[in-house]
Amino acid sequence: MMVSRYQPILYLQYLLLLVDLVLNSFTEMLRFENVILLIMFVIQDICILFAVIVVFLLFFNTYIFQAGLVNILVNKFRLPICVTFIYFMLNVGLHVWGMVLFDSQTLRWDDPDKYIWDVTGYRVLFIIQRTVAILYYYFYKRTALKLGDPRFYQDSEWIRREFEKRR
Repeated sequence: MMVSRYQPILYLQYLLLLVDLVLNSFTEMLRFENVILLIMFVIQDICILFAVIVVFLLFFNTYIFQAGLVNILVNKFRLPICVTFIYFMLNVGLHVWGMVLFDSQTLRWDDPDKYIWDVTGYRVLFIIQRTVAILYYYFYKRTALKLGDPRFYQDSEWIRREFEKRR
């Protein structure tokens, strides 16, 4: 893919990662108003979905995909795809639990200043989500940079070898 053509897409991917990182870091500071927190959670989840859509659109644009060798792309990017979906599910789970935490018959929505860190399961989910977030940022950025490689967008010898292996 031409650099001038791929550069805006790469900047979009970096922007989506940056929004997710900022929201991941600072949304707990906005818990004084539940509506704001809910909007931030929705924006974060939508950014993750857009990031996945952009990666899959780049997949569809590759020569490998157009040649019908989808399994090569899936095998090459299996780990980043899995990490992204795991991160998204952990994110949604943490957001739902954080917004509607049941504890002694009260909802956190009713009391946004309610201390929720004494619930062991929530702390464990929070730690797992933040750890997987680091993996997500790493693999997503690496995938975005790899998909900028011109080898994916033109016929080359390694694609022909892979095609011969599949026959």
